[in-house]
Amino acid sequence: MLGLRQKMLIGFMGLFLISAIIGAISIIQITDLGGAIGSIMKENYRSVRACQEMKESIERMDDGIVLIILGDKASGRKLIAENREAFTKALDIELGNITLQGEHESALGIQHLFERYAKMLGRLTDGGAGKDEMIKAYLDDLLPLASAIRGTADSVLTMNQRNMYDSGKNARRKAAHSRSMMIGFLFAGAGLTCVYILLIRRWILKPVTVLSESVNEIRKGNLDLVIKSTAKDEIGQLSEAFNEMTESLRDFRRSDEAKMIRLKQSVQQTFESLPFIVALLDGGGTVEMSTKPAREIFGLTKGVNINKLDLEWMKEIIKSAPDGNGKKVFSKGINVIQHFDKAREYYFQPMAVPVLDNFKQPAGTILIVNDVTGRIEHDEMKTGLISAVSHQLKTPLTSLRMALYILLDEKTGAVSPKQADLLLTARDESDRLNDIIENLLNISSLESGKTALKIERVSSGNLILDAAKRFRSAARDKGIDLVTDIPADLPDVLADAAQIDHVYANLISNALKYTPSGGNITLHAEELFEHVWFTVSDSGIGIPEKYAGKVFERFFRVPEGQPQPGTGLGLAIVKEIVEAHGGEVRLESIEGKGCVFSFSLPIIRKAPSAEEV
Repeated sequence: MLGLRQKMLIGFMGLFLISAIIGAISIIQITDLGGAIGSIMKENYRSVRACQEMKESIERMDDGIVLIILGDKASGRKLIAENREAFTKALDIELGNITLQGEHESALGIQHLFERYAKMLGRLTDGGAGKDEMIKAYLDDLLPLASAIRGTADSVLTMNQRNMYDSGKNARRKAAHSRSMMIGFLFAGAGLTCVYILLIRRWILKPVTVLSESVNEIRKGNLDLVIKSTAKDEIGQLSEAFNEMTESLRDFRRSDEAKMIRLKQSVQQTFESLPFIVALLDGGGTVEMSTKPAREIFGLTKGVNINKLDLEWMKEIIKSAPDGNGKKVFSKGINVIQHFDKAREYYFQPMAVPVLDNFKQPAGTILIVNDVTGRIEHDEMKTGLISAVSHQLKTPLTSLRMALYILLDEKTGAVSPKQADLLLTARDESDRLNDIIENLLNISSLESGKTALKIERVSSGNLILDAAKRFRSAARDKGIDLVTDIPADLPDVLADAAQIDHVYANLISNALKYTPSGGNITLHAEELFEHVWFTVSDSGIGIPEKYAGKVFERFFRVPEGQPQPGTGLGLAIVKEIVEAHGGEVRLESIEGKGCVFSFSLPIIRKAPSAEEV
């Protein structure tokens, strides 16, 4: 009994044999045709071309004789000399390319005639004969010889052209024979292919169709299906294996249904015991399962579709979940939503995670809402406390600083050198404490929204130039090159110039602190995606990569490197100011090579309206 492999092998071997025969015959015939055509082009064409050259050269030589007779001896002799050389070359080519019977004798005849023609031509052009004598010699001797040369060359040309025609006719005959043979083999191959297709349909396609229909039935849940097959080949073995598989699936279904019921009950009980807001939604946004807080706070009961709830933020975050963006960022970069429930204010941080099927396609969504009310209230309390404490410290500190300055001015009496040193130290520390309080008040004011930004149209280039002008003297004193790089077509931005000047003051001050003498600081800006990005780059000591994410935190200072005076609040203020403008702050640093701080401000291409301000 032939197996499926043997059946397919027989069919394919027949097709391969037909293809191989057609290919071999085609190669042989094409090779013969190529040889015949090559012979025509290589041999006969050279003789035809040589004969044409000889006929043309002898005619041009006749023209030269006529010029001499007419009195233009220089031009005539030049024309005769050029064409005599061309005739000799063509004659040599013909004598070296004898391929046809009788061609050699004709070529020798041309050579003999040309020798006689050359001798008479020499006597005619040596200058000794008169005009009448030259005319007579030309008409009686040279013209008949030239005519004989042309006639003989024409006969050789005709002989080669006739051979080219015969060779072409022979090539066409071979081509027609090859075409007939190929057509015959193609019909034979087509017939064999039809037979093979019928056998394939009987051997393979029909049993595979039965298997495919059986698979569809199983997909619909019909596990009682049994395939009947009498074949003993691979298809028959596959049918038997298929029947064994369906038997196993029937056994598995009976045991798996009980497991699925237990699993569903366990998941439901787990959801009921979770104290968090969690909900499982199907692909259409309908709640399939949810925790108790989710039902009580947001009404996410089973069967409810979120599109019917008055919660726009939830619709947006569920819609963005399949794209891999599980977190929704709301206006001003905030990712927290405010919600009132039973006359109490809550703050939640939502997140949506897509549920993927076996084909990595979205099949549903898990909604997780974290309650961050305590954290928000704690931050607000901390901000309020810092603001209150800073305000309470500012008044006595002002009085203390005033007293220190009065003592140092010696308006109340002279002080000793030791007393002056102590007073200077106290003054510096009080100034530092005053800077800390001022920075804390600025941060509190920015976070609470009490700082009113004077937003207006500002020239991007002027922001850079003003900052450079302010620090150029300090950079020069330290031996640092402060460079500005401002594109000519830089657009204007929407900003509070005084606050952005404060941003530049913090960034350039830091660069001056950590850039050694001989280094450089560059202020640059460029337009990118409806924003202008301003950069302050230096060639200083840089910031280690492990600290790059913490430099914008309050009171954080890099513990490594040379110590520098500061409070660790400057970059935190920079971040608050830029984000209040709707911008973003970034840091790129390579330890030992320098830092690049950059911040963005929105472009304004027209005067801002009152609503925009």
